[in-house]
Amino acid sequence: MTDDKRHISATPAKISRQQAMNTAVRILTHRDHSRYELKQKLQQRGFGSSVIDTVIAECERLNYINDPRTAHLYILQLKHKRYGKRYIRMALKKKRLNSKAIENTLLQNYSEADERENASKLLEKKREAFERQTDPQKKSDKIYRFLYLK
Repeated sequence: MTDDKRHISATPAKISRQQAMNTAVRILTHRDHSRYELKQKLQQRGFGSSVIDTVIAECERLNYINDPRTAHLYILQLKHKRYGKRYIRMALKKKRLNSKAIENTLLQNYSEADERENASKLLEKKREAFERQTDPQKKSDKIYRFLYLK
């Protein structure tokens, strides 16, 4: 009977906050999310803005969300997939990370040598497809478009 009284005494706000925190932790167990992404996901699940702000503050306090760490890990992931700085910069902006933080993280984790190496490996991988093109201008345009999108 004492268990029933404990459940009855919990306010709906506490239950909602706890549900939101549980949801946030469940979301963050799969991969790192930016502050903005977590907020969007909690809003999609119908939690109120005050509850979301409280949960996000608690997640930051517990270091469950950390935008610089998220940016670093995402850069490494995209770098491994051979994406260039321009593409990575745009992908990080979609995550609504701070522009200065994006540039600092890119400078620390992605050098010009890395970008050249990735471009040469991508070109080597696609070499046969590019060699099928007989017109030199079309071949050159195709290579530039391919690298631009990466």
